[in-house]
Amino acid sequence: MNVVWGPALRGGWLAAGWFAGLALQLRQAELWTDALAWAVGVAAALLALAVWRWRRQAGAALLLALCAGAMGFATTTLRASQALRAGLPAALEGADLIVTGVVAELPRVDLIGTRFVLSTESATLGGAPVALPPRLSLGWYRGPDGDALLSGPAEELRAGQRWRLPVRLRQPHGSFNPHGFDLELWMFERGLGASGTVRARPETPALKLADAAGAPVERLRQTLRDALQRQVSDTATAGVLAALLIGDQAAIDRAGWELFRITGVAHLMSISGLHVTMFAWLAGGVTGWLWRCHPRLPLALPAPQAARWGGLLAAAGYALLAGWGVPAQRTVGMIAVVVLLRSAGVRWPLPAVLLAAALAVTAADPWAMLQPGFWLSFLAVALLVASEPAQRLAPAVAGWPARAAQAVRAGLRTQAVATVGLAPLTLVFFQQISLVGFAANLVAIPLVTLLVVPLAMMGVLLPPLWSVAAFLVQGLTDALQALAGLPLAQWSAAAAPIWAVACGLLAGALAVLPLPWRLRLLALPLALPLLAPHVPLPPLGQFELVAADVGQGTAVLVRTRSHLLVYDTGPAYTPESDAGGRVLLPLLRARGETRVDLLMLSHRDSDHVGGAATLLAGVPVAAVSSSLADEHPMRQSLTERGLPHRPCIAGQRWQWDGVAFELLHPTPSELALPLKPNALSCVLRVQAAEGASALLTGDIEAAQEAALLQRDAAKLRSDALLVPHHGSKTSSTGAFLDAVGSSVAVVQAGYRSRFGHPAPPVLARYEARGIAVVRSDRCGAWTWPAAARRPADADVAAPAVGLCTRDVARRYWHHRHVDSAAAAP
Repeated sequence: MNVVWGPALRGGWLAAGWFAGLALQLRQAELWTDALAWAVGVAAALLALAVWRWRRQAGAALLLALCAGAMGFATTTLRASQALRAGLPAALEGADLIVTGVVAELPRVDLIGTRFVLSTESATLGGAPVALPPRLSLGWYRGPDGDALLSGPAEELRAGQRWRLPVRLRQPHGSFNPHGFDLELWMFERGLGASGTVRARPETPALKLADAAGAPVERLRQTLRDALQRQVSDTATAGVLAALLIGDQAAIDRAGWELFRITGVAHLMSISGLHVTMFAWLAGGVTGWLWRCHPRLPLALPAPQAARWGGLLAAAGYALLAGWGVPAQRTVGMIAVVVLLRSAGVRWPLPAVLLAAALAVTAADPWAMLQPGFWLSFLAVALLVASEPAQRLAPAVAGWPARAAQAVRAGLRTQAVATVGLAPLTLVFFQQISLVGFAANLVAIPLVTLLVVPLAMMGVLLPPLWSVAAFLVQGLTDALQALAGLPLAQWSAAAAPIWAVACGLLAGALAVLPLPWRLRLLALPLALPLLAPHVPLPPLGQFELVAADVGQGTAVLVRTRSHLLVYDTGPAYTPESDAGGRVLLPLLRARGETRVDLLMLSHRDSDHVGGAATLLAGVPVAAVSSSLADEHPMRQSLTERGLPHRPCIAGQRWQWDGVAFELLHPTPSELALPLKPNALSCVLRVQAAEGASALLTGDIEAAQEAALLQRDAAKLRSDALLVPHHGSKTSSTGAFLDAVGSSVAVVQAGYRSRFGHPAPPVLARYEARGIAVVRSDRCGAWTWPAAARRPADADVAAPAVGLCTRDVARRYWHHRHVDSAAAAP
């Protein structure tokens, strides 16, 4: 069979147009109307049909590519519009609903409860039927005493069961920070139209209606996970095996993922293309052998054909069992293309096969193009293909030692190409790369692929083999921990501008392509702007303020020319997740921050110090200031770390790079009294050399505001105000707001806060004084850049211009606020 290049090249033009159309559509802040999308799509299809007969003519390929792009744009727009229309109506947010549905995926159990996906069948509100999204993300949480928060043990929940549940729902909404995780995109892509909690009570109990009502694949996955956990007692090791066997990545805890990330082997701890390919190869070999053993089957279908189709079916089944991730989709797509072409007697070049697989993945899920895994998966295969040197005539290698040496050389080359070629893209997506990844993967790839994964699979039939696999995983973990403990185990860099990204990607390609060394040496200077990008800093005498979006809690960055202050660290979300790890560390990495000069913890409430431990473990901190008592666990942790700590006391002053910092509260006498935590909040005022200023207030209440007014009201004057106590009714008195005289006030509060923050009467007081209120639940992270300052001689504060991340980076799938009055039925 000859390799067919002509159709493949024309297909390349069509694929390029398709991908360009998708990329443009995924950048849209607002969707086109359905009528316009239909018109564009139909017109492009008709034009493509008209041009197709002249497809061999000059210019026809470009025109067909434009048609493919328009069709990709239009079809994705129509699908997105349908998905958004199926979302939760704003009028049903917070309502007490009764929902009947089937548990559609593996439940995720942790210390505080169970999270699961419910495929809805029916729903009522006050006895009347209502329409809900087809899939809901629900949590069944537990109280602090370990008993079920509401009636019914959440441990009974299993995939495939049908339940009738009382729930409260809300529209998809997540924290929105620069370069942060996009929860709303994640939910949109998975078809989750709402999130919520089970609210079972004696008068409205949760009722299990059936044990096996659907989701047969998920039921099988849960059965395997349960059996694995019974066989392997160590939770961390069982989690790794569950991730490798059934794609349950949530089974790996935060510490495990951190270890795998630092050592560069995280790609192995999910179902990768290598695992699927190996399984398909084994299944194809077994199928071919069994086929040849039958006297008549080879007459109906040749054994090689049967082996290919058997391998494809096995790969597809394994990928489904493993959760159908992008790497698995890519591999199954490539295997399917090869099998179909070989069955038709045609052979495409491998790049064309890869392109066809990418087309199949994006046709099924256009939003996969926004996942790092999509680009890393396809680029890895593309680089391996492109870096292959030209074939040369060479004598056949004889003898197993020579063949083994050849296999080792090939493995080393493959690992080198993947490590070097993918390093720039990894740095773009995650702002860090592993410097020990090459060595770690040399051990981990053969161990996991050739031993752990096969043992995990065979353990389905012979469970004791899972114990053998667990022993190997524990040994690998010990080796990885030794590597992770080495100095400079990873390299971090700030988010780079687009031109630096382009240079870095070109550098990665030049480094691995079979080119003359004079060209390949250009990779080093081209990579430098990505490895060490320029980080813009405020001029001397000015500062930049970032109020991070951490949900219900406080976390603020204050950056001067050469110093960084972090004011509070946000809340702890779960026992294994907090704002320090999910928000602050990624934000600091993206901004190129390598150390914190002062961490100020305003008071002991968990929504202000919940992320402190993770932050301290993830970035060097020079000093800490707080109002925490000596017996507080965080104070004890600081002592163990040897970090200098000083109480925040009114009157403390210092200057960084011409910017003045002054603490206004609490006084030494107040700090010595047994007051509630809010009353001891550290109040910090920051003032630039030209006069612009910000006031950070923690959770002070009316009594503390009055005390500040009495001590020195003039010191309160500021352009930007961090609203006291998240906008609670206990704070923001009129006299305090008049004394501050700010032009903008920032409220850091969660979406649909259960505390009612910010309170409507408080918002009315700000509105009556003409103070612009910025809410983190509607703005995301708010950045007050150094250039947005009033003149030093201004009598009245000019509007404090700031940037809302939701406005800057908005896409059509992101949440849009609807006033409750307008949403009411």
